Amino acid sequence: MSSGTEVQTSGTVRAADSSKLRLGALTALVVGSMIGGGIFSLPQNMAASSGAGSIVIAWAITFVGMLTLAFVFQNLANRKPEIEGGVYGYARAGFGDYIGFNSAWGYWISAWIGNVSYMVVFFSALGAFGALSFFGEGNTLPAIIAASLLLWGLHTLILRGVQSATVINTITTVAKLVPLALFVVIVIFAFNIKTFNTDFWGSPALGSVINQVKGSMLVTVWVFIGIEGASVFSSRAESMKEVGKATVIGFLLTITLLVAVSLLSMGVLTQEELAHLKNPSTAGVLKAAIGPWGATLINVGLVISVGGALLAWTLLAAEIPYLAGKDGIFPKVFGKLNANGSPAAALWLTNGLVQLFLVITLFSSAGYLALLSLATSMILIPYLLCGLYALVVAMRGEGYPAGDAARNKDILIGLIASVYGVWLIYAAGPTYLFLSMVLYAPGVLFYLKAKSEHGEKPFKGFEAVIAAVVVVLGVYAAYLLANGAIRI
Repeated sequence: MSSGTEVQTSGTVRAADSSKLRLGALTALVVGSMIGGGIFSLPQNMAASSGAGSIVIAWAITFVGMLTLAFVFQNLANRKPEIEGGVYGYARAGFGDYIGFNSAWGYWISAWIGNVSYMVVFFSALGAFGALSFFGEGNTLPAIIAASLLLWGLHTLILRGVQSATVINTITTVAKLVPLALFVVIVIFAFNIKTFNTDFWGSPALGSVINQVKGSMLVTVWVFIGIEGASVFSSRAESMKEVGKATVIGFLLTITLLVAVSLLSMGVLTQEELAHLKNPSTAGVLKAAIGPWGATLINVGLVISVGGALLAWTLLAAEIPYLAGKDGIFPKVFGKLNANGSPAAALWLTNGLVQLFLVITLFSSAGYLALLSLATSMILIPYLLCGLYALVVAMRGEGYPAGDAARNKDILIGLIASVYGVWLIYAAGPTYLFLSMVLYAPGVLFYLKAKSEHGEKPFKGFEAVIAAVVVVLGVYAAYLLANGAIRI
């Protein structure tokens, strides 16, 4: 564990040269945070609601929407290089301290609760191996004990320095791509065009093409969470241009793998066969293509992938409260680094909560899963705010030389990204947006504490009204949940 010495960093000073993150490390953060366990279940998840034709359409729409979001992060990195913190920093710059706080709060809660999920999935994957069957579904007592040891091992690693942790993240990201690349190569050789064309537009039981596309896109909503990974670490990057490049490169690499895994699988097994596979369904696809050892390969790949994603998201989860604390909208204790340049206080709080919820999963897995579904939707609001801010920046011409032709293109990108952000929230379900107020409401206390520490007035303009609405909706949603009037 690192020394207790702490150093306060200002909002403008970047990390020391030796700790700056370059293009490779930033790209690995993007890919490592997006590619976790979801890709290994993608064939079944998408085939459960759609035929091949509808899945192609869904991926085309997703490509356009998520590419514009990637360009949003790239444009803002280039036009607003002074803004640090990615989703949090852009929301604060565009819409004020309180909205920026909520962006940070929602992102942070989504990140650390997601880490609990990664822990459960990780040991569930290990439980698939006979000698480790005592891990069960990842929520047995041995699994929780092992998960706790892993959690605090990662904690100690990051306390020794973010730079060393990102090096390991880069290694695990490369390692997780190997089994996925093998899967794609094997499935290409096993691909049968007749199988792919069987019920190309889906069986009648799946409904209309429009409904199938919507069903597929409900899956694609979640597989790209993490696209903002490089921008969150912009304060530690060697240059803002590399932040933008890493975001786009990471997105293109990830979507190539996702599309290949989901569509090529439909040339090995029919839609109906894929829909009835157990997850991770990629194991069933490889088993059909090359035999039982294919399933073993996928389980090994899943363990590596989820382990790598867990490290990436532990880094992301601790970075956001650190940045917000440094800027005075989280309590100031979180805005400090230890002697190794690691956000120690933010890391202790984050991993302490992860540990608490690991224990909760041991006694109430249903309650944890409900909270996970609720928290995941919270990350979509920061995405929408980033799209809107990029649109505002381009329309105002901020950071653009006079007569810059790229401005009109960036206005269009910001507009499409904003519309797509609204779609993501709609696809996740308006009910989740309402219920997420249960988790947003307590954040007001953190915000008031932070502002009082700096002797500042907490709310400006309509911020007080927004805060009041969030608290009232949060209390009402909690009441409805407690009385069973609404369920997650």
